[in-house]
Amino acid sequence: MSQVLDTPPNATAAHEDLAALAARHGLSVSGARPSLPEYIRQLWARRHFISAFATAKLTATYSQAKLGQVWQVMTPLLNAAVYYFIFGVLLGTKRGVPDYVPFLVTGVFVWTFTQSSIMAGTRAISGNIGLVRALHFPRAALPISFCIQQLQQLMFSMAVLAVILLAVGVPPAVSWVLVVPALVLQFVFNAGVSMVLARIGAKTPDIAQLMPFVLRTWMYVSGVMWSIDNLLKKHHGWPAWLDDVLRANPAAVYIDLMRFALIDSFHASQLPPHVWAWAIGWALFAGVGGFIYFWKAEETYGRG
Repeated sequence: MSQVLDTPPNATAAHEDLAALAARHGLSVSGARPSLPEYIRQLWARRHFISAFATAKLTATYSQAKLGQVWQVMTPLLNAAVYYFIFGVLLGTKRGVPDYVPFLVTGVFVWTFTQSSIMAGTRAISGNIGLVRALHFPRAALPISFCIQQLQQLMFSMAVLAVILLAVGVPPAVSWVLVVPALVLQFVFNAGVSMVLARIGAKTPDIAQLMPFVLRTWMYVSGVMWSIDNLLKKHHGWPAWLDDVLRANPAAVYIDLMRFALIDSFHASQLPPHVWAWAIGWALFAGVGGFIYFWKAEETYGRG
């Protein structure tokens, strides 16, 4: 009788490694990070959720405003009007820039796409912590959906931009087709940077307070309101590395590509050398690198 009491019901299981026991019974760690191929497969399986979530967020953004979705277009237009007055008129940056109005509006719209995507991505995890803790899904779906939301908003702005181009006498051209690959590359870049900041913001929410200052500084050196080409011609005595940094700036690269595609007076000579190589390189570096960086912390989101 004493021997029965002293012996565990399952002596083998009692001394077995817990991980091996769990594996033997088909158990896995809750919220464990899947392999990279499996993670991509899970994301693709939830593509409809990502798209619907982005659309719902976009619709809800202006649901309380009386003008509703009109603000999707009015906000960047008002920003462009302010920049035109301050930079174009008061500071004279429009001098020497043909078609300055479409030049400026294109820069503002394209920059707003990057700025809004990054700001939304910074809060993608920390701002949706209830959803992250309540449901099991690939967390990368959140920063990607926010970038899709900003891309959808950009489509409204691009329609207005087309009207502005026609109104100031810029005719439609075959080069307008280049808008599609330029936007695809910019979207991949934006999504990658958003995922990097989403991971940082998940552990350090204060980064969201710092980002407006970082983005504002980035905007001022990206040629949104002024021509980088004209500036470099005026200051040709600058160090060569500074010229290279300004031209290789990813925001400036995507803005230049859009201007080249849409504005007839913006010539190839104003583009940085190997501009498409830069655009593809930045997209791959940020997109692939940001995705892997975010995936590596998948099992930590929503914990702590």
